[in-house]
Amino acid sequence: MERIALEKLTDWNNSERRKPLIVWGARQVGKTYLVQELFAKTYYKDNYIYVDCKKEDEIRTFCSETANAEKIIEYISLRKGKQISEKTLLIFDEIQECPNIISSLKYFCQDFREVPVIATGSMVRIKLQRETHKKGSRESDKFLFPVGKINQITVYPMTFDEFLMNRNKMLYQAVKKAYENRQPLDGQIHGLVMEEVYKYLLVGGMPEAVEAYIEGEDLLESREILKALYDNYLADMELYQASPEALLRSRALFQNIYRELNKESKNFSPGLIEEKRKTRDFATAIQWLTMAHVVNQSFQLKEHITMPLMPEGESKFRLFLGDIGMFSYQSGINAASFLSSERENTLSGIFFENFVANELIAKGHKLFYWRGRVSAELEFIVESDNKLYPIDVKKGRGTLNSLAKFSNHNKFECAIKVSKNNYGYSPEQKLLTIPFYFIPFVARELADGTMTI
Repeated sequence: MERIALEKLTDWNNSERRKPLIVWGARQVGKTYLVQELFAKTYYKDNYIYVDCKKEDEIRTFCSETANAEKIIEYISLRKGKQISEKTLLIFDEIQECPNIISSLKYFCQDFREVPVIATGSMVRIKLQRETHKKGSRESDKFLFPVGKINQITVYPMTFDEFLMNRNKMLYQAVKKAYENRQPLDGQIHGLVMEEVYKYLLVGGMPEAVEAYIEGEDLLESREILKALYDNYLADMELYQASPEALLRSRALFQNIYRELNKESKNFSPGLIEEKRKTRDFATAIQWLTMAHVVNQSFQLKEHITMPLMPEGESKFRLFLGDIGMFSYQSGINAASFLSSERENTLSGIFFENFVANELIAKGHKLFYWRGRVSAELEFIVESDNKLYPIDVKKGRGTLNSLAKFSNHNKFECAIKVSKNNYGYSPEQKLLTIPFYFIPFVARELADGTMTI
């Protein structure tokens, strides 16, 4: 399957200032497939070396005892029977099994920068060791994170544009062209793409679930895969938690994201998970889940906003699941609800908010929302090129009462309403209306600072 993140890998590969690359991301989001199948086999063909640090015990043992890049290159060359040079891509997968390789990247950068190196895997353990090292723990004295000596990218579950690109390339091209021309799609085609949006809300972006659906048109199989992935996420938490209490709270928090959002305030409420608990009691769990890219955190902004965007405090925030398919699975809602003619009455607005949150995160945005007095609220606030773009997410048509209240306190370049409606722009209101399927393109332009109306 095609992945947009391949563009980042090719840009890295072509850069004159290329450094060893770390590919972050949650489990099962397609990091290995992206690096080996899409990138290495295309750009390096047979001239790459793949090291699985989980399975290849001898290489893992050797690399755990030295950070000397020259020795590592010599050993792996002899072990694999292939000379490593500037034309050889060296891939270290499952790098969490051998953190010392991360330390060695500093010396790959200093002494063998011409050799392209990519490290990938589930990086939670690496990040936790880095955080522990910052705090001065003796246990992590041997672990040195190569700050300034590496490039980094993060891979996320497949966004809607990737889902559509792989499911129906012609339809994807039609959507992309319509957005680039700032034109609404023909009514029937608009309806066709919206059908794909609802299917994406159900299937989500985990590559295995997407592939199963695309190949077999089998939503039941896709849902079974989601269930297995969901259970695996819960099981994986045991590997990284410092205590049984932290493990229980991480699991409980993860399993209650839908409940937290499916209440009036949507803000994180610790008492909903465990009675008489404070937010600080869940601080470690939140840190772990966000660090693992399993959960995304959105912070509250109030009244007058200043730039750069900064949370006014860390007590008010919302949590979204990193994959909309897992969110839909966690909700317990019947899969038929996403395909029925009554879905607009069945699906609550939080499905669409979690969807938009993930699209923004995948394009590199931090998440913020705005709360005014009484019930005024805007789901997302984005800063781009030193300009504010409030985003309102509506599952139906809806009104924009909150925007008027927001404008009393803040100047903004353009407000963006994301809904089922077709494309349109009102210069008088400075209001851009986009359908859900345009949000990946809008999010990218906002991230690049190239947004035009």
